[in-house]
Amino acid sequence: MTQMSNPDDSRFEKGREALARIDGEAGQKVVDALKDIAPDFARLLIEFPFGDIYTRPGLDLRSREVATIAALTALGTAAPQLKVHIAAGLNVGLSREEIVETIMQMAVYAGFPAALNGLFVAKEVFAARGV
Repeated sequence: MTQMSNPDDSRFEKGREALARIDGEAGQKVVDALKDIAPDFARLLIEFPFGDIYTRPGLDLRSREVATIAALTALGTAAPQLKVHIAAGLNVGLSREEIVETIMQMAVYAGFPAALNGLFVAKEVFAARGV
């Protein structure tokens, strides 16, 4: 009997490849940290955002990371995720200046506290990466 492949396997593989290319080790650490508490959520995290959304043709990875950094900054409550995506922005070719300007832009729409928090997260990522 031939075993049918799970239709989500291609989404998972595409997502895993995109996660590695975009977030590198940081993304895999998040997935690994979920394995003992919510392995199904870890799989969803790979399949949906990275397998379905990040691999769409409408935006390049730089543009997707600008949007993600802006959204996470505006939330004001997602510092760990913002840290991962600032590093991802650097991985896909964003400059320090582009990241800082994106975060500063959020002061207009999300307020100064959100932008300040984002800038301090960026400062931490830049220091860790030697940028």
